[in-house]
Amino acid sequence: MSRIKTCFDKLKKEHKTALITYLTAGDPNIKQTEKLIYAQAEAGVDIIEIGIPFSDPPADGPVIQRAAKRALDNGIKVDDIFNMVKTIRKSLDIPLVFLVYYNIIFSYGKNKFIKNCEEVGIDGLIIPDLPLEERNEILPLPKSIDLIPLVAPNSNNRIKDIVKDSQGFVYCVSSMGVTGVRDNFEINIENYLNKVKKYTDLPLAIGFGISKRSDVEKFEKIADGIIVGSAIVKIIEENNGDIEKIIEKVKELKNL
Repeated sequence: MSRIKTCFDKLKKEHKTALITYLTAGDPNIKQTEKLIYAQAEAGVDIIEIGIPFSDPPADGPVIQRAAKRALDNGIKVDDIFNMVKTIRKSLDIPLVFLVYYNIIFSYGKNKFIKNCEEVGIDGLIIPDLPLEERNEILPLPKSIDLIPLVAPNSNNRIKDIVKDSQGFVYCVSSMGVTGVRDNFEINIENYLNKVKKYTDLPLAIGFGISKRSDVEKFEKIADGIIVGSAIVKIIEENNGDIEKIIEKVKELKNL
């Protein structure tokens, strides 16, 4: 059983919703990224998404784009990120997921990338720019790695096909456009999630725009997971990766 499935099964028994956070590897530097991952896990984050920086990320808003640029300007390499995960895995057992653009996988070498993911203990891949029709480029994956699909409010007739060969959880995008903090959500999230539930038994995690405790309270009764990305990355940006500020944010989100 994958770490992701084990995590969601445990939380379901406890009637809890998963808190999933995102950070960009190498921002402000790779050593601090490692410390931030340990700190978030210690503070109660259930699953951590690690973004591999890309120079032209179509799904990312300005906050995450700036983080990627800082990391790339610092000279971050994919192998640095694999080495970091390998180190983390010696003492941390929570699910770790790569959010990675397919261009990076292709440039690195698909087979080598997947083999390294398996060896260092990555549990899932979210690939925003991988079209449904080209999913066979990446499948089948090793049993320990889940391919996590992205479903958007306008996916409609494609939802069934999008979730068909997926594992782990479904990343349900809360609104159209790119990542980033939002003051309000334009669609009825409950209706949207119910639509997705018709086609899959996988846990549903809602992301894009969630930034504060009131957002979490709005969705934790209707979603299996809550994803917070830009709000975390913004705190890292504004405080040069200060660990205490991130711990404060996690505790606020979890209402601790």
